[in-house]
Amino acid sequence: MNPRILGFAPFYALLGLAALTAGCPAQPKTAKPSAMTLTLTSTSFADGQPIPEIFTCDGRDVSPPLRWTAPPAGTKSLALIADDPDAPGGIWVHWVIFDLPPDSTELAQGVERAQYLPGGARQGLNDFKRLGYGGPCPPRGKPHHYHFKLYALDTLLDLKPGVTKKEVEAALQKHILARGELTGSYQRE
Repeated sequence: MNPRILGFAPFYALLGLAALTAGCPAQPKTAKPSAMTLTLTSTSFADGQPIPEIFTCDGRDVSPPLRWTAPPAGTKSLALIADDPDAPGGIWVHWVIFDLPPDSTELAQGVERAQYLPGGARQGLNDFKRLGYGGPCPPRGKPHHYHFKLYALDTLLDLKPGVTKKEVEAALQKHILARGELTGSYQRE
């Protein structure tokens, strides 16, 4: 009886392939291991909850306090990017800060809008075309979600103050040891 008629041809083909590769050594994996997780929190809002008005354009427009777990060994610096993917014209950048000291575990409320910060940190431009933090200021209507993303890096980025999110993300891509994220929402009615 012809096995093709019964639909066994694919089975026999796989059986033959298995027999041919049985003695072959396994191929090495080339995928990079995934980054560890940092826990990023705020004393002002919980993950997924509304951001208080004080941290928005309707309030004092100051940065919220942030805390995170200790980064892994080998961390040389930290970077933080905050953005809003719900913005009408695409992702809106609210904060770019990098070269934070590796032993830091928090940012106080109201970080100064300056090129350089104590400890060597530097700030980039947000989409308001200002250095430092620019708080939520969405159009009236649906709530927007604000993602604070923290990266532990195996290098100093050593970029000039005033760089964009795109430049920071390009520089940190191959250097991420750990990451964390905190999301808050804000709605203007």
